[in-house]
Amino acid sequence: MTRTDLLALTPDSLAALANRGLVKRATKDLDAGNLPEVEVDGDGTVRGAFADGVSTTLPGGGGLEGATCTCAATGVCRHQVGLVLAYQRQAPAEAPPAPAGDGPAGEPAVEAAGEAAGTGTPASGAGSAPAEVTSWSPGSYDDEALVRVLGERVVTAARRTLKAGYAARVHRPTPADPVASVELPTCTVRFLVPEEFGYVHTDAVATMRGEVIALAVWAFRAADEGGLLAADVRVDVGGPARGGGGRAAGAPGSGLEPVLDLAGQILLDGAMHAGPVLDTALHRAARELTGANLHWPAAALGDIAGQLAAYRDRGAGHEPERLAALITELHARHRAALHEGGSPRSQVLGTNETAETPLRRVRLTALGCRVGGTDGERTAEVFLAHAGTGIVLVLKRRWEVAGDQALTGHDVAGRRIAGAALRSLATANVVSENATRSPSRVVRLGTGRVSKTTVTPVGLAWGDLPATVLARDLRALEGELDALPPRLVRPRVEAETVRVVEIAEVHAIGYHPGAQRLEATFADREGTTATLSATYAPSRPGALDELAAALGGERGEPLYVSGPVRRSRGTLVVEPVAVMTTGGVVVPDLAPGDGGAALDAYTEPAKDPLSEALSDALAVCADAAHRGLRHLQHGTRTRVARAAGDLRRIGLTVTADVLRALDTALDGDDPQRMVEAWVDAQIRLITAIDLR
Repeated sequence: MTRTDLLALTPDSLAALANRGLVKRATKDLDAGNLPEVEVDGDGTVRGAFADGVSTTLPGGGGLEGATCTCAATGVCRHQVGLVLAYQRQAPAEAPPAPAGDGPAGEPAVEAAGEAAGTGTPASGAGSAPAEVTSWSPGSYDDEALVRVLGERVVTAARRTLKAGYAARVHRPTPADPVASVELPTCTVRFLVPEEFGYVHTDAVATMRGEVIALAVWAFRAADEGGLLAADVRVDVGGPARGGGGRAAGAPGSGLEPVLDLAGQILLDGAMHAGPVLDTALHRAARELTGANLHWPAAALGDIAGQLAAYRDRGAGHEPERLAALITELHARHRAALHEGGSPRSQVLGTNETAETPLRRVRLTALGCRVGGTDGERTAEVFLAHAGTGIVLVLKRRWEVAGDQALTGHDVAGRRIAGAALRSLATANVVSENATRSPSRVVRLGTGRVSKTTVTPVGLAWGDLPATVLARDLRALEGELDALPPRLVRPRVEAETVRVVEIAEVHAIGYHPGAQRLEATFADREGTTATLSATYAPSRPGALDELAAALGGERGEPLYVSGPVRRSRGTLVVEPVAVMTTGGVVVPDLAPGDGGAALDAYTEPAKDPLSEALSDALAVCADAAHRGLRHLQHGTRTRVARAAGDLRRIGLTVTADVLRALDTALDGDDPQRMVEAWVDAQIRLITAIDLR
């Protein structure tokens, strides 16, 4: 009997069921000739006898949870992994490489397949070649099959969540990732072997495992029934009966109508004239939105209140263009929620977001740390790649700055988080048995005698990250960014665009004194270039000097850079958080120094007329919102007309017409028309410059 389920296990899948170290060690043993004697019983049971006297058994029926081994290890061990790899190497050549199993009927209950969270990437040299992509959908499992596999109690608990409704992101098998998976708000479920329910991996704790598997199956089913057959789709599952556009049947609007009036008041009067009474109204409205499960608009409203407070306090955190974008976001989310056939309502408004979910034993790879804050507080964000799910999580900490204390990134580098110094945590492999994850991808690491967190040096682990985190091809990364929904209506999740980008060559490094910005140009293996851009901040005075040293080869040859990635002026821009060199990982924000090192001068690139015109138009719209549409003077009006003319001259005639309509509206006495014309212009300009 051929065990097609074992043949279908890729190195990715084995790493998820065990961990990367076991897969690498087992592969090394096999490559050295230490293969076990493999026997297959008539019922599909695979037995292996190793030279060290260890005997291992993989029972028939699918799954590794029933495997046994005479070694002293608990859970999945290297012998079990080695037996799977040995079976793959010795299996008959005629055996199909990617089986379709017998389905869920008669399968054993799905339990934890191993205590270590997986990595989701192939171990170097592990196992046989990956199986061909099998086109299938876990949505083919009906509810009767789920009850047989998971149990009535678990399915009943999952139905309560289904009744309330939830959001999901469905990933169908592709050549790049042949595993069907679902990203739920607080965990990820991966169906590692086609049509074999015994091989399902999730980072949720064991007590929630069955429930999230059912939710993942229903997400696939909803996508199947809705005809959403693309490789990556977002769906709303369950909940109240919905109309054609994804709204609850009979819903009169988006639920944002009251806060749009507040946003309109800010636009008409301007940030310059916003008083404390408006601030109170904004905070109250944000609480009401949160109570109505409109989480993304509530967060935007909170940010608007923060921008207005920063302006009143003359704080450095106030940015007119940021405030203008936040006001635009509220209107964009309102319009998208009402649009028939648009993005799912939950993805636009943040409905159905749940509380934090505990994770099983989780392995994370630190990608560096960003230090920021205001005069009164210092913040640190540690970015942690969860390779098993292919996403980046964020761990946050804040400290108050007392009096005239100069609390820089170097000062907080020694502060302890989860039992480790920040400088160590930011450059480590982290294994935690007490972690929780929020829907916005914020992770908390607990400490304790029973459930501990261990921190070890990261080594060269960045090079083993999955393709969803590690970008080796800049053109492919551009395509990935282009495929994202518009920024104004995307889910508000942390570190969504944080990536590790491979560096083949650094071309130029320069400092722009006026902008206090360090920029560098680098290329990938194909010669495609991108820009690294970092700006000076008092919270991290030594960062630019350390970044220049790392990119210039003073800390070893630069191999990778981590940080948020965006499009700007027709090129990719990475905002560096850390640089991995042959000498180790460099975290500029935690470096000592006062920023006094001599840096080479910045070479101003040739001006891009298209980007210049869009940037100028955005700047004048932001200035209008800052001053108030009711209070604009002749100079600002003239700038609006000039920006419209510039857009027309470079060929953006529709955008020019929208800006011209704003100029016309400002000449009238209809406040509502002013607001709508300004929002129309902002939405078009922001979307255009993001796609530039």
